[in-house]
Amino acid sequence: MRLLVMAWRNLWRYRRRTLVTVAAMTLALLTMVLYTSLVEGYLRDLERNIVDIELGDVQVFAQEYRDNPSIYNRIDNPEQLLARLREGGFQASARLVGGGLAAAGESSAGALLKGVDVEQDARVSQISEHVERGRWLDPADPGGVVVGNRLARTLGVEPGDELVMLSQAANGSIANDLYTVRGVLRSISDEADQAGVFLTDRAFRSFFVLPDGAHQIIVRRPADRELGVAVAEVRGIAAEFDVQSWRDLVPILASLLDSTRTLIQIIFLIVYVVVAILIINAMLMAVFERIRELGLLKALGVGPGRILALIFIEGGLQTGIAIALALTLSVPGLLYLTEQGLDLSRLGGISFAGMAIDPVWRGVVTPMTVIGPVLTLVLIVSVSVLYPALKAARISPVDAMRHH
Repeated sequence: MRLLVMAWRNLWRYRRRTLVTVAAMTLALLTMVLYTSLVEGYLRDLERNIVDIELGDVQVFAQEYRDNPSIYNRIDNPEQLLARLREGGFQASARLVGGGLAAAGESSAGALLKGVDVEQDARVSQISEHVERGRWLDPADPGGVVVGNRLARTLGVEPGDELVMLSQAANGSIANDLYTVRGVLRSISDEADQAGVFLTDRAFRSFFVLPDGAHQIIVRRPADRELGVAVAEVRGIAAEFDVQSWRDLVPILASLLDSTRTLIQIIFLIVYVVVAILIINAMLMAVFERIRELGLLKALGVGPGRILALIFIEGGLQTGIAIALALTLSVPGLLYLTEQGLDLSRLGGISFAGMAIDPVWRGVVTPMTVIGPVLTLVLIVSVSVLYPALKAARISPVDAMRHH
């Protein structure tokens, strides 16, 4: 208790130095809490866009499909596989994929047609919630389609307009039909934006004369099941098919998520090294200015261990004050970042590796948002105080008395 009282008094004997040191630690911790919140929010939203909207956690294909994405390479009897996946605790839905030509008025463009089971697809994908104008597909309206926003601009179509589709059917005949645009999607991915045409599976089969099969199956894992475990289980269920996780399908984005987490630690290191230099300087100054005082304490019988403890307590008190101030000041900032976010829509559409990113950059608050920066600061301060504390503990009373 005496050491604690003495350490507290020592801090305020040199008020300016103490305030500068505490302010630096407070600013560093506040910056890193807010930065961590933003980065974690970015990673969460990016992964959510990847998984929730289009890819799912896992996808299943016919063995040759990814090398040769032909309408003829498809999964036979997908209903049996879907039933086995659901028995294993997974949500799953089949999709059909085919290429064609979309035309409206005097404009035309290549199109990627995707046939979906509207009811089942809603359980594995949130794409139906990303309709910017109009409405999503309705099984009762097989003649309605939903198109990507850039394709809609290219063709000059809006909800209610007619769209002509041309392609080659599975039986070799010319596939052509007239559809009505039910909705236009907001930006999702380069592929969906530029060429995506979504229609019901029944309409797709009728257009391509494709009575059975599926080209891909989207699988969502239970929330309590790790991705690696889920992939292994799906491969066991669908051993005769090609099973890929979303990380395998978009490795660039997977690497981005991993490298961004590493970047957080690098930024931590850079910021806290600066803080460490300031702390070492401040504590060394505190020791040099009190050499005679510390020598007197040792002459009176205070051991090196207690001197060491005194310097550490002084550093700990400053750190505690900084943590309290930084966390208090971070509350309004975190509330703003999580509820309002940073609106980057003025920069235009934001995408990375073909995946659209929400222009409103929101933060997220998790235990690691606070615990990570706080523990890092405590570790850096402990290491920074060690050298000044050891120097103070090794002071000789005789040399201290002679010090000027």
